[in-house]
Amino acid sequence: MTADHETVTCPFDFSEALDFDPALADLMQRRSPARIRLAYGDADAWLITGFDSVKQVTTDPRFSRAGIIGHDYPRMTPEPIVSPESINVMDPPQSSRVRHLASQAFTQQRVEGMRQRIIWLTDRLLDDMENAGPPADLVQHLSNKLPQHTLLDLLGIEREEWPRVEESLQQLLVVGAGNKEAAATAKADLTAYFAKLVGQRRNSPGPDLISAMAAAREGEEQLDDRELAVMALTLALSGQDTATCQISDITYLLLTRPELMQHLRRRPETVTDVVHEMLRCIPFRKGVGIPRVALEDVELDGARIKAGDFVHVSYLTANRDPERYPSPHDIDLDRPVAPHMTFGWGGHRCIAMPLAMAELEVAIGRLVERFPGLRLAVPPEELRWDTETIRRFPLELPVAW
Repeated sequence: MTADHETVTCPFDFSEALDFDPALADLMQRRSPARIRLAYGDADAWLITGFDSVKQVTTDPRFSRAGIIGHDYPRMTPEPIVSPESINVMDPPQSSRVRHLASQAFTQQRVEGMRQRIIWLTDRLLDDMENAGPPADLVQHLSNKLPQHTLLDLLGIEREEWPRVEESLQQLLVVGAGNKEAAATAKADLTAYFAKLVGQRRNSPGPDLISAMAAAREGEEQLDDRELAVMALTLALSGQDTATCQISDITYLLLTRPELMQHLRRRPETVTDVVHEMLRCIPFRKGVGIPRVALEDVELDGARIKAGDFVHVSYLTANRDPERYPSPHDIDLDRPVAPHMTFGWGGHRCIAMPLAMAELEVAIGRLVERFPGLRLAVPPEELRWDTETIRRFPLELPVAW
């Protein structure tokens, strides 16, 4: 075994603004996949970092997500975030069936139909921020609320239930070992809650996403109640994750990189491309997500991955692969559009990506339009960043205008 295959302990706890984790930067420089040890789990894992290699692992049936079920697999949180029934730990053809049916609720046409609702929610939140007056905390007023409120609203959850659901979802993302019991309880409560909600929607469908997914058909195929409940929980959790962090992170970059803000003010019609380039470059989370397990021996980038080995991929490093993106650490708003991996890849690419993009386009577009004098109300170095969860974002973003 070469030095490159010696196990590297990876806390992946780097939280300095939006700087790239030096540990990940070092690992992506290696000639072949590294062996890593994470904070939780009873085994080491391989880490795959290059774009093409990550693409291979995420599309190769020899690497199984379902194979991790029943194992204390390597991960970053004491309690696994994902439920054993989740689509995130299914393999084809089961995952293909569930994804195809659920994605009928997130077609571009359907999401465009939701856009006016997202604009209404955004404007109401920005009205509250404007009425509160500067300095105002953008995280509190917009980032934390819009993605979660959008999904809870679209899932048809009663407004008085929102605080309870939001608190339980947040509990699942905490990394401290002392959170294991609380996270397990939160997961059980949410699973039971969404199971009850699905039963109600079966009997009395409405204009919500759960009803839309329940109505999805492919011949005789449809989602059963358990699949619907897990999908609803997965969507609600996603509202606590990518879009929430990215509204804050993108705004932080706009407020600390004047040339980026000037570009967007000058060319507001480019908001989609601007958002995609920032999504590519922003390390919106720490470390890695859900691993896969090799079902047979596989040779990959000079490493022999044995059957039964756990394999993690890094979307963060893939997004900065110099062979795919010239000057990958630069935010280049004139960069030719090329798909990135912030929403995943292959059979586990986020089915709600069209909705997340609509939220980001509306949030950033409306914020820049309504507050032309928007600026940070404190020096950037005084901002506090999340250190308690797997996410990367400022805990507060005090702004003035």
